[in-house]
Amino acid sequence: MTTTERTGPEETWFVPHDLDQPLAGARRGRLAGLTAVVKDSFDIAGTRTGGGSPDWLAAQAPAAAHAAAVDRLLAAGVSIRHKAVCDEFFYSLSGVSAHYGTPTNVRAPGRIPGGSSSGCAAAVAGHACDLALGGDTGGSVRVPASFCGVYGIRSTHGRVDLSGAMAMAPSFDTIGWFADDPRVFRDVGAALLDGETVTSRVDRMVLAEDAVQQADRAVALVVDRFLARFAEALPEPEPDRISAAGLDAWRESFRIIQAYEFWGEYGSFISTANPTLGPGIRERIASAATITSRDADAAHETADQARARLHTLLAPGTVVVLPTGPCIAPPADASERALQSFRLRAMNLTCIAGLSGLPQVSLPLGEVQGCPVGVSFVGWAGGDDALLDLAVSLGEFCGST
Repeated sequence: MTTTERTGPEETWFVPHDLDQPLAGARRGRLAGLTAVVKDSFDIAGTRTGGGSPDWLAAQAPAAAHAAAVDRLLAAGVSIRHKAVCDEFFYSLSGVSAHYGTPTNVRAPGRIPGGSSSGCAAAVAGHACDLALGGDTGGSVRVPASFCGVYGIRSTHGRVDLSGAMAMAPSFDTIGWFADDPRVFRDVGAALLDGETVTSRVDRMVLAEDAVQQADRAVALVVDRFLARFAEALPEPEPDRISAAGLDAWRESFRIIQAYEFWGEYGSFISTANPTLGPGIRERIASAATITSRDADAAHETADQARARLHTLLAPGTVVVLPTGPCIAPPADASERALQSFRLRAMNLTCIAGLSGLPQVSLPLGEVQGCPVGVSFVGWAGGDDALLDLAVSLGEFCGST
């Protein structure tokens, strides 16, 4: 389907500079016959990569080669159909684009899809594709997976090749993906994951009490009902507080390092080109320009403590369960102030896997007021495959609780 043939919600999911024609996947492969869309952060040979910014797009030359992850999907048999809308420079969790509009969330009408991989999650939810390739730095796959009611994963930091993908904050950047079918979700891992797989049976589950306390009561109840429903299928939950320093402190260390690294990636372009920036993004980028190396060094001390704590807690076989987001998707017409409040609350949850570099899956395990709610598992380093298998084992029960 070309851009001129789109009708309805599809008009909102894909960028104006979309592919002229789909890219055909290999005829044989584990994922042969499946279709995908990719976030507009991945290079596709012969096209320009926009990163959610028309000004950045205009300054780019066509890519000479596909991003490594795109190549992997094509080799596995996946056909790439579209480039999906993403938040500007990936610096948001809302999915609201000042330049391309807000991708329609068909599973929570009138509400945001979450970002920054917004078009990807919305397209999977809308059955425009079998899977979607996104990126996750501070929650950019996990949050839209929760809000759109699909499966989403942030892979272990470094386990998927980032070549040909735009950076955001390299200390935290990972590749993730979405699917609406748990088996497809798992099988994508076989095509993309590199490095050592640390195999272990999930035999311990920690309930992150401080993370649950960040969530609205109705969302926290989804987690409670999930644990009660699967009491015989999962290890007995062990309540624990994840952060002795407090999740606010972890979030702030993440925010400062992210901002410092973002400016290192894009500060020169922004200072020289003076691109048009949307609300919220403009303010965050202005703040990023003020972060000093001393600020970043101080933040790294807290980050290192968080990482040590989480790697000790999450030995092979242990998972942490928590709500993916603190609330259901905010209304599409929410004020910038309301979206900023949501962002801070969400980052208290997403910074856990971000700081540690550990994998996290979000599963569509509930609804509140007719809107999807994701429940997440954070696993051990290299435990991505175990989390994907867990998604399959729980898949038949996913949906409202």
